[in-house]
Amino acid sequence: MTSMAQFCHIIGPSNLRQKYSSFRFCFQNPVYRKNAPSNISTRFHAKPSSVSVSSSIVCSAANKPSSSSQVREGEEDMEQGNVDDYFLLKGSSAAKIRSEVLSPFRSVRMFFYLTFIASGSLGGLIATTQLISSLTNPARSSEVPNILTGLGIDIGAVSIFAFLYFRENTAKNAQLAKLSREESLSNLKLRVNQNKIISVSSLRGIARLVICSGPASFILESFKLSEPFTESLLERGVLVVPFATDGNSPSLDFDESEDMKEITEKRKRLWQLAPVYVSEWTEWLDEQKKLAGISPESPVYLSLRLDGRVRGSGVGFPPWNALVAQLPPVKGLWSGLLDGMDGRVL
Repeated sequence: MTSMAQFCHIIGPSNLRQKYSSFRFCFQNPVYRKNAPSNISTRFHAKPSSVSVSSSIVCSAANKPSSSSQVREGEEDMEQGNVDDYFLLKGSSAAKIRSEVLSPFRSVRMFFYLTFIASGSLGGLIATTQLISSLTNPARSSEVPNILTGLGIDIGAVSIFAFLYFRENTAKNAQLAKLSREESLSNLKLRVNQNKIISVSSLRGIARLVICSGPASFILESFKLSEPFTESLLERGVLVVPFATDGNSPSLDFDESEDMKEITEKRKRLWQLAPVYVSEWTEWLDEQKKLAGISPESPVYLSLRLDGRVRGSGVGFPPWNALVAQLPPVKGLWSGLLDGMDGRVL
């Protein structure tokens, strides 16, 4: 059953120690310092008869030109390569472990297939030597039909089990590739608020992420279309990750009037996440589009399950009404029983 306390701990405000750690990670780590976003802005708009509030959050990082920085440039590149290799190996190991969990008997089947292939090959080799001996000895010519029958059975068995092994190995590689992409997604970073950065994997078992990727106009239209379903989406643990691909930061307008205060707070919570390190998100999304045969400029959405796996994707706006109809609430009487009812994995 999903723990709401854990949800509040990750999404809610952090303490002083967490703030210091987040800033130190964002501005001191040489790997992510180069890819830090230059500008993140959010604007709150008030209707007439209320006070207009505007806030701007700027996060930038730059290396001042100095002799020490030039001397350490090669060392930082080498350190970045080592860290990238570490995360690559870590993700690959995690993908293999998850593959074994999802298909626990695949290795056993592949072992028996190889055993049967080896047994059939050995039997075929023995039958071949017997056939040659019978053909060269007229006294054993009566044994040729039986030897040919046995040789045919061995060749058929080797062919069948080789086909089964090849199919199983292909399925294994495809599953590993898919899980590796999901592990790469889980390592991407999200900004919860000005002082807190988390990874996508931190929300496993807590929230169902919906990634909206497209130009700023696409993000704004998705924001407007989600308004009637705000409360229902939050009840199902849905959080939106808007990712603008045209380099423009979308300005999300919230109604700050007193009558809409409650719904505004919920909409801010639904749309509070923001991608960090744009180049990494762009690389992952471009790879997904390439595998799906979609144009890199096409606006897309991806819906994740509670376990972090992709449950749905498509071109265009997210189907907010379908998500509300298909997903169970994350709390309540049926939450524990329906935790796995997130839909099939793509």
